[in-house]
Amino acid sequence: MLPLQLGPGIGMQGLVPALVGAVTTVVVFVVAFVVIYLIGKAVVRRGVRGALERRGFDETLVGLAVSTAVAVAAVLAIALAATVAGFGVVLAAFATLAGALALAVGFAAQDLIANFVAGVFIIQDEPFTVGDWIEWDDGSGVVREIHLRVTKLDTFDNQLVTVPNADLANAAVVNNVANDRRRIAAEFGIGYADDIERARAAIVEEAAAIEGVLDDPEPSAPVTGLGDSAVVLSGRCWIDPRKHGYGAVRARLLEAVKGRFDDEGIDMPYPTTELTGGVEVTEVGGAEAATGD
Repeated sequence: MLPLQLGPGIGMQGLVPALVGAVTTVVVFVVAFVVIYLIGKAVVRRGVRGALERRGFDETLVGLAVSTAVAVAAVLAIALAATVAGFGVVLAAFATLAGALALAVGFAAQDLIANFVAGVFIIQDEPFTVGDWIEWDDGSGVVREIHLRVTKLDTFDNQLVTVPNADLANAAVVNNVANDRRRIAAEFGIGYADDIERARAAIVEEAAAIEGVLDDPEPSAPVTGLGDSAVVLSGRCWIDPRKHGYGAVRARLLEAVKGRFDDEGIDMPYPTTELTGGVEVTEVGGAEAATGD
């Protein structure tokens, strides 16, 4: 009886060793991968988390770094397991494919990567946090949420603005509530004939009476300019911007000082133009003749 032929030069006698060898190779690969991955995962997680926490990194960044390190450990475990199992050709193909894929993804996701990196620096450096009122080149608002790709803000018109982190990282961002004191300034013009000291006292007293205005530094009102029709005094006071709104306090200051000036008869002149000299009119007769026609 002839042996069963499965292909050119391959019989039943050659099939069994081939199957055994294939199964053995797969088992070696799986066992090597599991062992390498579990050991690498434990070491990488402990090492990365410990190193970042000792340096005071934000928990969000620590978790992200640990997840990324574990993913890298998995890829390396596959490569090492394939080497141990003798999958040299597969490993080479895998490396080539991974390199091409990484290159393609890098070109396609440049903006995404830039926003991601900017988000990492924003979370770590904390130029602003949730609840801060910030201003940048293209707008302003109160920070609602900070994500790795975008930052969400509420405008003072109660609109939601979503800003890519790269835009904020590359702009000059003003944090209006980062410090515990902020100065409010409003200019008031008085007539040249008015008493500067009386006007200054009125501004200082009205500023000190507003809720939220700090006693130290105390309000002031220096002369900051001599305009064409007014002497300009800058009413200045300080607030804690984390407790009282800048815009609300400034609005109350303007209204209070205007009412006080009206009560005390202090003039707040507006720009005027005075014409002096005579105006000579000639050829009136010709003009009248033209209109008479």
